[in-house]
This record gives sequence, C-alpha cells and structure tokens, in this order.
Amino acid sequence: MERYRAIPQGYMTAGAVAKKMGVTVRTLQHYDREGLLSPSAISEGGRRLYTDKDIIKLHQILSLKNLGFSLDVIRDRLIPLDTPAGVAQILSEQAGIVREKITHLTELLSRIEALKTEVLEMQSVDFKKYADIIVNLEMKNSFYWVIKHFDSETLDHIRGHFDKESGIVFLQRFLRLQDEAVQLQADGIPAEGERGQRFAKDYWALIMEFTGGDIGMLSKLIQMGQSDELGQEWTRKQAKANAFIEPALGAYFLNEGINPFQEAIT
Repeated sequence: MERYRAIPQGYMTAGAVAKKMGVTVRTLQHYDREGLLSPSAISEGGRRLYTDKDIIKLHQILSLKNLGFSLDVIRDRLIPLDTPAGVAQILSEQAGIVREKITHLTELLSRIEALKTEVLEMQSVDFKKYADIIVNLEMKNSFYWVIKHFDSETLDHIRGHFDKESGIVFLQRFLRLQDEAVQLQADGIPAEGERGQRFAKDYWALIMEFTGGDIGMLSKLIQMGQSDELGQEWTRKQAKANAFIEPALGAYFLNEGINPFQEAIT
C-alpha cells in the first residue's frame, strides 16, 4: 500500500493506464521504446508514470493504428504534421493502401470459394491437386477446374515439364489453336488444304511438346477429351474444334507418314 500512496497526484502508473485504455503494459513499454509515447515521469521506485496528457496522446496513437497506420508512419509522418492538407494527404495514401488490401482480399476470397467447389467435386482428398489448383487460380487460369480430372501421373508429368511462366504460355497457345480450329471450320477451310495442314502441323507439334512423345500420355489426353465430365460448355467447344482438328490431323499423318500410336515418335 505504501508503494501506491507514493504516486504523485495527477499521475497514473502504467498498469492503471493500460487498464483504462484497454491495452497491455507491454504495449506501453513498446511504444516507449519506439519513441511514440514516453512516460511523463519515473517514480523513485522506477515505475513509469503518465498524465492525462499522455493518455490523450495514447488515444490518438490507438485511433490512428485502428485505421491501419503503422507505428513508424504515426511517429515519423503523422504526428509531426501541422496542416490539415498534410494530414489529408497521408490519409489519402492510407486509403489507397486499404483499397489495395480490399482488392487482394476479394481475390483471395474468390480463390478460396473456387477451391472449395473443386474440393467438394473431387472423390477423395488430394492436397497435391489442391496445390496445383491454387497455383492456377493465382495465375488467373480459367481452366483451373480441369486439374481435378487429371490423374497423378499426368499431373507429375505437367509439373516436371512446365513452370508457371511456360505453363501459361503453353495454355495460351493451346487456346489460340482451339479458337483457330473453330474459325477454320466455320469459314469452310478444307482440312486437307494448305491452311488446314499448316494448322495440323502446329497442333501436332503442340501435342508432342506436351506429351514429350509419350504414347501413354497421348492416349490419356484423348480419353480425357472425350469424357463427358468436363462440362457442357467445354464439350461443345471441343466438339466444334475437333470437327476440324481430327480430319486435319488425319490428312497430316497420311501425308507425313506418321503413326501417332507407334511406340516411338519420329
């Protein structure tokens, strides 16, 4: 009791301030070390002592911190300001930071919901596939959902042959060729003609790049492409593309003497 009676009138201990303001004594000590809020006095026993003026300053610090400002910004940029325009400028900068965070969190929420949908549609827990889906969501690959239809061997093959950058480039080339096939078919371009055969050569080169000449991988791709589990929209577009791709490749194989299902691709 003697120790508490020794506190001068008009001063409060760190414990009393912490309780009053809803913070911890450790927080007050941290603010002191950071040069934000030093006690107005030290008692004979070495206790930090604060005044009402200190509490007002602590209230200011806590309020600004609740707006997302870092302690460094509060100490070095905000508190020294002495004009409304200067304060408004810092607030505008902070508003921009908050908007960026909102955008990021909105995108993150969208990825979480998308992954949740894929998880519920898969037949078993597979964190390797989850990781692949997350990476493709980060890359804004709208075909991330196809991953759940690949088996482990195919996914291992993809991981071994493509990184993020090359994977995106490859997908873009594939989608361009799919769109080109649909357009060539709509324009009535002969699959066995010059343009059709140029397309077939490019398309076959893309397949060989993906499979690395692995016939087993080629068979899996064909089976997957024929699956009715890929959704109506994908199936419809694939059917339109295949209406040109299949005869174009057939003519290309015949002209080049290629047997796509030989044990070794030459």
